[in-house]
Amino acid sequence: MQEVFLNTVHDFNNYQGMKTLHPLVSVVHVDNTEHIQKCVMHYGLYAIYLKETKGCKLSYGRTPYDFDEMTVTSFAPGQVVTVEPNPDAPFAKYMALAFHPDLLNRTPLASRMSRFEFFDYTSTEALHLSAAEVETFKGVLAMIQQELHHAIDKHTRELIVSHIELLLNYCLRFYDRQFITREEINHGVVKKFLSLLDQYLNDKAEYEGLPTVAYFADKCCLSTGYFGTLVKTESGRTAKDIINDRLLAKAKQLLQSQAITITEVSQRLGFEYPQHFVRFFKALTGKTPAQWRVA
Repeated sequence: MQEVFLNTVHDFNNYQGMKTLHPLVSVVHVDNTEHIQKCVMHYGLYAIYLKETKGCKLSYGRTPYDFDEMTVTSFAPGQVVTVEPNPDAPFAKYMALAFHPDLLNRTPLASRMSRFEFFDYTSTEALHLSAAEVETFKGVLAMIQQELHHAIDKHTRELIVSHIELLLNYCLRFYDRQFITREEINHGVVKKFLSLLDQYLNDKAEYEGLPTVAYFADKCCLSTGYFGTLVKTESGRTAKDIINDRLLAKAKQLLQSQAITITEVSQRLGFEYPQHFVRFFKALTGKTPAQWRVA
């Protein structure tokens, strides 16, 4: 299988068959007339795709994913993606923005990139755009492309970075809308999360340690970032807070039995050391487990 390393914007443009207009950023329009070849893509830059046809399938991590029409998917440096043809539609049509991390050096956006958690989402959850959102997305890409064709001057970098941040902010808005409009699906994920959490506290915590958000995100086949945002949107509370609430409730249930020592309670809940359990319990109740037990 071919491996493609996209470490520079020039690498990205060469792969797309496009001319490089700027060493650190590119906007491409691709309408393939040749069949997509299966390959593994190694990203050393940021890339955001607006996919207009079901031209290929992705496998990111261990989860396969089919592109729908008019979807956005994003990749960040360090990510590895398997691309293979879709037999139903072997030709791909898409627009893409690629930019190297060096473009952001000494810019305000560099310190704000952590806001855009969708770069940490896996391709199991692409962004599905409405017709109006597609036009907005294309409009911002057009502004970036216009700057790339403009003679470089002292304003070029600032304007391009500003347009990129505008696009990323629109993606945040569109993702917020998607979390709301997919309420039924999200409700099912939260319901599964709560069920798995109860099972974990009853059967696994003693042997596998404290429950983590990453564990349940994996069980729901979602990235930790997407899972966390989904749970917060659906329930109004963070996944970590929900875990702590259920952990505390289980602790109180076990503490009601005088036959179980506090050390044993701590072990059953997955705490490595009893003092960690005491600290956790007191932080949430204002009392130590021993104080709560005799209250």
